[in-house]
Amino acid sequence: MASDPGIPTLDQLRVLVTVAETGSFAAAARRLNRATSVISYTIANLEAQLGVSLFDRKTTRKPQLTEAGRMVLTEARMIASGIDSLRAKTRGLLQGLESELHLVLDTFLPKDRVIDALTAFFAEFPTVSLHLSAETLGAVTQMVMDRRASIGVSGPLDSGDGLDRVAIGAVRMIAVAAPGHPLAQAGQNAPGAGRAHIQLVLTDRSPLTEGREFSVISRRTWRLADVSSKQMLLIAGIGWGYMPLPMVRDDLQAGRLVRLDMPDAPEGDYALQVIHRSDTPPGPAASWLIARLRAQAQTGG
Repeated sequence: MASDPGIPTLDQLRVLVTVAETGSFAAAARRLNRATSVISYTIANLEAQLGVSLFDRKTTRKPQLTEAGRMVLTEARMIASGIDSLRAKTRGLLQGLESELHLVLDTFLPKDRVIDALTAFFAEFPTVSLHLSAETLGAVTQMVMDRRASIGVSGPLDSGDGLDRVAIGAVRMIAVAAPGHPLAQAGQNAPGAGRAHIQLVLTDRSPLTEGREFSVISRRTWRLADVSSKQMLLIAGIGWGYMPLPMVRDDLQAGRLVRLDMPDAPEGDYALQVIHRSDTPPGPAASWLIARLRAQAQTGG
């Protein structure tokens, strides 16, 4: 084997990544619309150039990456991703301002921040058409990953490879119930008191976090698809639950809801972040909107 490796081509690296992703030379050939012999020849040339064996073809029917192959694959993915990012950014420069922007927002993003950002956006970019959706939990990330939205404002979902994230502050989550609810009338509750009462919980409409529990304490739950329904049932006295403080501030002041004192249901911050696909960086209008959301967080908005 050569001690000084040659310089592989981008095509060779893409073929390597495709073989690793599909699991075989034949599957890679189908994805790339090439002959299997061409894929095999490309990998053989790459191995000759680098001076290492990338696949073990002797002990298994399907090619398995060698230790050297795994290292080269990691670097190949980084290079291919970098090229994709470069091309996408250049494409944005050539195309100029976006004609439309598909935006999906987590329903927990306070409405005053939404109004501020979108009012300013309209004034700055009156020619850009906006497509706005509102989702909860993993559904925001799913829309961005599926390219149904250009950018999204998501909660703290640690999922989704190929996404870039920008922190834009947080919203306070508190436990609340109607004044007549036993947990509200008790004042200071003992640990475990919430388990005996119905807890209203949001369900996720995406497979990313399907089946996962978020701050569920009670053994008895009602699961709802949207936060507005949850707020309505809380005010009606059906159960207790966590809500974003900005969303229920008026209800607290008007006495429709009460902030619960529960030692095993502590308040906490729901981190917010802008997400977009790494291979589709935001254009001028989307970048401006992201900067506006960041500025809100920095000024306490």
